[in-house]
Amino acid sequence: MADFPPPFTLRRGFAAWWRDSLRLRGVWRTLGFLGTSFYELLLDYTPARRRLRYGDLDYDWECRVNTTWANPRLGTRLREIFSGRQYMPTDPELFRPVMSELGVPYEQFTFIDLGSGKGRALLLASEFPYRRIIGVELLPELHAIARENIRTFQEGSQLGRIDLWCGDARQFRFPPEPLVVFLFDPFPEHILEQLMMALEQSVR
Repeated sequence: MADFPPPFTLRRGFAAWWRDSLRLRGVWRTLGFLGTSFYELLLDYTPARRRLRYGDLDYDWECRVNTTWANPRLGTRLREIFSGRQYMPTDPELFRPVMSELGVPYEQFTFIDLGSGKGRALLLASEFPYRRIIGVELLPELHAIARENIRTFQEGSQLGRIDLWCGDARQFRFPPEPLVVFLFDPFPEHILEQLMMALEQSVR
């Protein structure tokens, strides 16, 4: 799938976030949220927090990919603040049972991960015989890492079914076919509401 221009830069992301936050929170709550977010960002660079962020390496080690949340650059972390959510990889021990219990004919469904980050959920979804797998990610640097992870992932023919789309999920057009839509807390409430409206329209 083609990438959706323009890319989510720090300047563009801050401008959009500031506009939305003023509308939803007002000036003082926006400033308070900004201060809290930067304080949490500083805490993430303390030794204790950095060790905690390396606590999910097992999957990466086994599959020789880079999907952990331990090593995003500072610029990425700042863009995460203005996108509304911090990247967090899906836990395989939670994902696999959920997918197994769906009880759908996977080969007739397309799996879509909204906020796909570095692509771990996409790689996990490839363990199931979905007809097609699509990842939707806003941040270009996470999108690029996901593309590299898919390239190096060792699951043979499964890889041909994975597509990546880089852009604002609110501008993503859901394909008119049976879907399994996966979300791992990727959006703030106002963006999620808009996405649910778009998905409802697609179903209709």
